[in-house]
Amino acid sequence: MFRRVLIANRGEIARRVIRACRALEIETVAVHSEADADAPHVREADLAYAIGPPPARESYLKLEALLGALRASGADAVHPGYGFLSENAAFARAVGAAGATWIGPSPDAIAQMGDKAKARLLMRDAGVPVVPGSPVVADEEAALAAARSLGWPVMIKASAGGGGIGMVPCETEADLRKGFSSAVARARGAFGDGAVYLERLVHGARHIEIQIVADRRGATTHLFERECSVQRRHQKVLEEAPSSAVDEALRQELGRAAVQAARAIGYHNVGTVEFLLGPDREFFFMEMNTRLQVEHPVTEMTTGIDLVELQLRLAAGESLAFTQSDLRQSGHAIELRIYAEDPAKNFLPSPGTIRKLRWPEATDVRVDAGVVEGTKVTPFYDPLLAKMIVHARDRTQCIAKARAAVGATTIEGLKTNLSVHEMVLDDPAFQRGEITISYLGALMQRQRAR
Repeated sequence: MFRRVLIANRGEIARRVIRACRALEIETVAVHSEADADAPHVREADLAYAIGPPPARESYLKLEALLGALRASGADAVHPGYGFLSENAAFARAVGAAGATWIGPSPDAIAQMGDKAKARLLMRDAGVPVVPGSPVVADEEAALAAARSLGWPVMIKASAGGGGIGMVPCETEADLRKGFSSAVARARGAFGDGAVYLERLVHGARHIEIQIVADRRGATTHLFERECSVQRRHQKVLEEAPSSAVDEALRQELGRAAVQAARAIGYHNVGTVEFLLGPDREFFFMEMNTRLQVEHPVTEMTTGIDLVELQLRLAAGESLAFTQSDLRQSGHAIELRIYAEDPAKNFLPSPGTIRKLRWPEATDVRVDAGVVEGTKVTPFYDPLLAKMIVHARDRTQCIAKARAAVGATTIEGLKTNLSVHEMVLDDPAFQRGEITISYLGALMQRQRAR
C-alpha cells in the first residue's frame, strides 16, 4: 500500500480522499491556491503545498505546479479527484514519469475516452450502442453541415471533457449559430481545449450510468446503475440508486454494455459508463468518465463498497475481492448536491461567507462537505458546497428522509439551491419516478408561472 498520497484537488472530494487514506493509515498531501489557504481540506491533510493564485488555470490546472508539489512532498501516489486534471492523460503520464502511481486508469485509457468524439467511434466498433453524432467540427459552418446530416435537434458537446460543461442543445439552425461560439469558449475555459462535436438530441431521455470496477489482471465487474436525470444546465443536481426506470433485465443489459466498454480499452480501476435511456427503453453510450464520480456515494450506500478505498487498493496492485455474482443492491439511496447558487437567477453562482451552517443530526444522513462555518466561498471554482446522501429501505422512504434532511439544514450568508431540492422532493411526478433530463427545467418553469 502507499505511504503518502498527494490529492490534486480541493473541496469535498479532497476531504473524502483524506478520510479514505486515513482509514488505511496513508499520509495525505493537500494542494491549494491562495484562495484556499485556510480551506478544510488543507487543515486536515498531513502536509500542504501552495500551488498558485486563485484562478484554476494558475493553480489546480497548472501541471507543473502540481508536479512541483509532488516532488517536494515525496508522495508515492496521486489521487486526482474529479474535475480539474482528473481526466488529463498528460498529467497521468507525468505522475508516472516522476516515479509515483496514478490512482486511476492508465493514461492510454484516459486518452482514448478523453476525446469524446473518438470515444464514440471506439465504442461503436466494440459493439456498444452509441448516439448518432459527428467527429470534432472545425467551425460553425462545419457544425451546421453535421447537424443537417444528423437531423435536428442536436446537442453541441465538448470533446475534451464532461460534467455537462459546454453542452448546448440546438433545435434549429439559429440555435446552433447562437450557441456554437459559447460552447467552444466554455470548453476551452474548463478543459483547455475548445474542440466540440455534435450528437443527435434524444427527447424524453433519462441519464443512466453504470459504475464499473476493474483490476490490472482483467477482472471487470459493474456495481449497478445510478439515475442522474435531475439536472440544471446539463449538470446533475440529484442522483439516486437504483433507477426507478430500470428493471432487472435492463439492468443486466446496461451492465453488460458497460463492462464491454471497459474491456474494449483495457480499463482498470474505477470508472463510469454513461448512457442515454430513451422512452422506448433503447439506450445509447454517451461517454465514459475515467475517474471517480461526484455521485459515487449512492453506489457506496446501496452496495456497501467504499469506492475510494477500492481505488487505492486497485492502484496499489490488489485484485478485486469479489465477482459479479457476489454483488447485490440493498435499499435505495439519494444524493442531493448543495450549491452556492441562486435558483431565481438561472442558478448563477452565489459567492459569500458562510455565517451559519447546520447539518442534519440524524445518524442515517451522510454529508460530504467541502466547507465549514466561516468558509469564504469564492467565485473561482465550482460552487458545490456539499453532498447530502440518505439511504432507506425503498425509494418512498428515501424521499421522505431526504426531505426531512433538507428541512433540518441551515446555511446562512449566501444563496443555495436547498429550495430546489425541497421542490423536487415534494413534486408528485418525481415521487412517481416520472423524470427525464429536461424534468427540472420544466418544473422550474411551472413554478415561475404560478
